[in-house]
Amino acid sequence: MHMSGSAFAAAAPVQPQNSLLPLVDAAAQRLQAADPVAAAKYTTGGAIDDPKREQQVFDIVTKAAKANDIDPAYVVTVFRNQIDATSAVEHTRFAQWKLDPTSAPVAATDLAHSRTTIDSLNHSMVREIAAQWDVLHSPMCRSELNNALQNVVAARALDEVYQAALSYATHSYCTSSVHIVEEN
Repeated sequence: MHMSGSAFAAAAPVQPQNSLLPLVDAAAQRLQAADPVAAAKYTTGGAIDDPKREQQVFDIVTKAAKANDIDPAYVVTVFRNQIDATSAVEHTRFAQWKLDPTSAPVAATDLAHSRTTIDSLNHSMVREIAAQWDVLHSPMCRSELNNALQNVVAARALDEVYQAALSYATHSYCTSSVHIVEEN
């Protein structure tokens, strides 16, 4: 994914290139779809949690992980966290609208439009996971991730809800475990 978005462009010249920036930015963009999705569900009386849709996402990203020769279990974990973070944002919005009905949406974009955007971001995220596999599984991952999070939070001007959600969505990215094979 190219970093050509205007929201991100402002931060790019200030910071050195970070290999996890495109992945974290895609995760943030995917999270930001929570507001229009929540509005669509709220205005139609739809449920926030959608296990059928979640399984569709897991099936698609599992297939994409296999096609990119990366561990499907790792990818599913990343997307489980992403979906849980998105769901948390949606629950927060529902609660805010319930407590302040004047702030609630009266109309929303079609859910299908948001899902098309989400699906595209899912593919971008899997491609970035594959491209950055070595970094994600290295000791330098945590510092790269923290730097990317700071840049994306600033560039996208994420509020506290989205900052917490992005932190949760990305918390399992870094796995620098080393497998030692013992010989008998």
